[in-house]
Amino acid sequence: MNHATDSRTSRSGLAGIADADGVFSIVAMDQRNTLKRMFAAADHPAEASDLRAVKVDVAAALTPLASGILLDPTHGVPAVTEARALAASCGLLVAAEPADRGDYHGEPRTHRNPVFDAAWVRAMGGHAVKFLVQLRPNRPPGGPDIAAEVLEVVRTVVADCAAGGIPSVIENLIYPLPGEKLTDRQRADLIVEAAALIAGTGADLIKLEYPGSVRGCRRIADAVRQPWAVLSAGVGFEEFQRVLCEACEEGGASGFIAGRSIWKEAVGLDGPARAEFLDTVARPRLEACLTAVAGRARPWTEAVSGR
Repeated sequence: MNHATDSRTSRSGLAGIADADGVFSIVAMDQRNTLKRMFAAADHPAEASDLRAVKVDVAAALTPLASGILLDPTHGVPAVTEARALAASCGLLVAAEPADRGDYHGEPRTHRNPVFDAAWVRAMGGHAVKFLVQLRPNRPPGGPDIAAEVLEVVRTVVADCAAGGIPSVIENLIYPLPGEKLTDRQRADLIVEAAALIAGTGADLIKLEYPGSVRGCRRIADAVRQPWAVLSAGVGFEEFQRVLCEACEEGGASGFIAGRSIWKEAVGLDGPARAEFLDTVARPRLEACLTAVAGRARPWTEAVSGR
């Protein structure tokens, strides 16, 4: 799964963020507020320079192995570009959703800043637009139709990307209603139902949570025809290996977009200690992820041709 001889400039569309086999092995490093909280939890309140430094270090260590890296436009893209830390073989996804989202009585609401469009991502050297939403199907009636709002934003992003000649990567995270405690079955149902709704917008690639079981993965395979990639959501690395295998073998996933499961301990380290961790722990973790998807992931080209 080594694609070091590929050139980013010679690939377009989803090929720009996939390996030569059509599989996604993407490192997620677009965290902003989450990353600040991680620094605080490690007893290391973060300045902007700290956020930039860890993003550069992760990019330099991991992008030679990855088919793509997902970065935020505030700290990640400028820092990694300036440091020339992005491997020539690695595609760039840029997070285009606003860092701060509104809410309605505790429920997240999705909105889009039209300035952060496909042309803006391309101008930064990006190969794909990533847009995070939180779509919750089957909300009770009353108040604004938040699910309809989400889907309208997604359709706008997808149309803008199509017009701009760059892939749309839509990430969804489901959520409980205020005061609600979701069962495993309810959570799986919501992940699958939301995936089907987002697939209906024509998104090029969908980034999804693991639906909890082999059965859930099979339900996604039945509901989603375009390529999808599983996210790590910060779960332990060993757990993510199992998730990866099931998502690919049973759900037809075309790879992964994973972050904290691979590099999270680097946040509490500095200098040589961080470099050693990234070299001796994070890189082998990424290599293990590549091994997990090899021969299991469905190439995105196969997914597209089978729609």
